[in-house]
Parts: sequence; structure tokens; C-alpha cells
Amino acid sequence: MKRRDFLKTAALVAAPLVIPRHVLSAPGQPSANDRIHLAGIGIGGRGSGVLGEFLGQADVRCVAVCDARADRRARTKNMVDTKYGNKDCVEYRDFRELLAREDLDAVLITTGSNNHAMLSMYAARAGKDVYCEKPCTKTIAESLALADTFRRTGRVFQGGMQRRNVPNFELAIALARTGKLGQLRAVHAHPGGMGTHTSGWPTPEPAPPQEEVDWDLFLGTAAWRPFSRSLLNSGFEKGGGLVGGGVLEWGSHCVDMCQWANNADDTVPIEYYPVVDGQAGGLYANGVKLVLRNDGWLPLGSCPVRFEGDTGWVETGDSGKFGVSSQALLAGGVSGELPGQPHVSHVRDFLNCVKSRGQTRVNADVACQSHIACHAANIAIFLGRKLAYDPQKNEFPGDEQANRLRSEAARDPWRMY
Repeated sequence: MKRRDFLKTAALVAAPLVIPRHVLSAPGQPSANDRIHLAGIGIGGRGSGVLGEFLGQADVRCVAVCDARADRRARTKNMVDTKYGNKDCVEYRDFRELLAREDLDAVLITTGSNNHAMLSMYAARAGKDVYCEKPCTKTIAESLALADTFRRTGRVFQGGMQRRNVPNFELAIALARTGKLGQLRAVHAHPGGMGTHTSGWPTPEPAPPQEEVDWDLFLGTAAWRPFSRSLLNSGFEKGGGLVGGGVLEWGSHCVDMCQWANNADDTVPIEYYPVVDGQAGGLYANGVKLVLRNDGWLPLGSCPVRFEGDTGWVETGDSGKFGVSSQALLAGGVSGELPGQPHVSHVRDFLNCVKSRGQTRVNADVACQSHIACHAANIAIFLGRKLAYDPQKNEFPGDEQANRLRSEAARDPWRMY
């Protein structure tokens, strides 16, 4: 039974209950009342892959799609309708109209990262659960607001750091967390780049009709810019400040795994360092070093991480293969290679928590801390100097210049905190 139907049904419990045969599910299939009603917002290339994983789940029904771009609305509706063999999927241009639907349980958000946090908070306040692709936030302040919103609303959140539910990464993290590497000394993350430039001011172009591209909705929280096809087609990853790029791009995956390996899901490093000799990083209060580097990795696929203790080390990536200091670390029936793809288990984790009301692997509090670590690292790189950080007060003590970069202005009416 859907949560919103509980009170209505409670008033009828004294009456005889007759369940029509058509309501009962077929063997092995969920009934209509057991399905999670889902909508997709901003489904581009990456979003199509994630939506496809949702569509493959028997207990999910995608009922609507939303995008500021007409071409993407039509393409995603066709994807959904083709899956179900009908024309029932409803298109929306304005996400606020979509979120007003009372029959909607959850949303998949895969817009450009500039609007991830804003849309997630809108959805939570509208009573929807949220699966949001990474990066989930664009600033430290947005990270804190996201976590606070989901704590207050009680909604389920899953950040798109899928490798928390992928076997080879789970094993590598377990080796670090359980002392199999000895005392943990350093965690290494691949940031995918360490530049902190912004998207700048594009050359103005004639804007298309609003129904074709709603430029205001596309910009969202970012400072206004003239219409630009290059920004439209890039996904606007850099936004108006430090969002996207830098440590945040792959770092929202790899730093997140380092946080988990260091048992640091409720905190972040207390020091951050700019790029020196190709490496940046930080230092946790427990003495573990966070090393950010693009080079020097074993050939183990994209999104590599490495965990080093005083008696051993492990490294893995999206290939599913491992590098280890000793093969004894992979004893117990592990062959040295576990599947790194696909990421259906991460989608399944979210759906299970929608039903149980439990916490996902990358809930809003976890995502908040791992993103703060990335944002603070980007600020140190941007300023080109070492920074101290207070994880309790969430500020750079006595550093006005760095503290100003914890947030950025948002255009009305998109400010959410």
C-alpha cells in the first residue's frame, strides 16, 4: 500500500474487504500497488543509462519525464514508451509541475550538475525520494543544505556514487576498514583533473522559443548568461563557480570511496594542499593522508583508488581487477577480479530503501561530507595555498578569502537555503 493511501484506507477498515482479482499480482510480479512510481528529470547521455537500469526493475513504473529541452523530453518519453509498449509517459518542461503530482514516489535527477542539489531539495520538500547523479552539490553550503533538507523531510536520497555498491570496490574498502592492511596511512583518489576554471561568459546567440529550450530553467541557480549552444550541449558542468571539473568530477566518486575506506563518512580532512608536483590532497584528524593524483596508477580501469597501510596496500578500478601488496589479501576464494560493472546494485539499494525507509549507501549525509572534501580541495587548488578546515563548524578558521568560496549567490527564485 502506498504511504499516501494509508489514512484513507484506515477509515474503511471496519468494512468487509474484497480484493478484485485484477489487483493481485501475477506470480513473480509486483502488483500495481507495490510498484514505485518514478519520473526522470534531465535525462541526457549518462541519465539514459541510469534510467535504463530503473526501467529494468519489475517494481518500478516510470510515469513521467521532465526536461528544459524539448528534444530530450521527446527522446526520453520514446525510451519509456518503447519499454512499456504504450504512449502513457507524460512530458513536462517545468519540474515544479512534475513534482506537484500526488502519484509520484521518486525522481531520478541527471541534469547538468549545476542544478542537482536545487532539484533534489525541491523534490524532497514535495515529498519525493531522490536518486541524484554526481556531483550532487556545487558548494560547501549547498552540501550542508542538502543534508539538512533530507534529514528534516525524512525522504530517501541516493547519490550517484555507484561504486559503493560494486563488489571489487567493496572488497578493497573492506581490506582498509578491517585492518587487513595494518594501520591505514594513506588513501589515494583519482580526481580526473584538478583545474578550477569556470564556464565564463559565452558569445550571445539568438535564443530558441521557450518550449524548445527553457533557458531560464536550464540555468537554474547559476548567474544569468546569454543563450549559448555550447553551454547547452556541454551540460553546463562548470556552472557559475567551482562546480564540476577540478577534484569534483571523478573526485565525487573516488574521494567518496576514500572517505568510506577511512571510516570518515561523518567528517572530512582538516587540512588541504594545492597542487605540487602533480599531486594535491589533505590530512584527516586521525593522521591518514588523502592523496589526489591523476598519474601513476596501475592499468586497472577508470575511477581507480588505492589504500595503503603499514603492512600492505590494495588498488582497484572499474576493470574489476586488483593490485595488491600480497596475494594473501585476496584469499578466501577471491580470484583477484570482481565485476566492476554494471551498477544495477546501486539502483536496487535505492529502491529497497524507498520501500523500507532505510538509509542508502550514499545517503544525503554521506554525500554531504564527501562533497565537502572535494569542494575544500578545489578551494585550496584555486587559491594555491594550504588551508585548515574545521569539520564541526564547516569553515576555514580565520580565512575570509577561503570562507567566501564556501557558497555562491543563486538567482531568484532558485535559492534553497
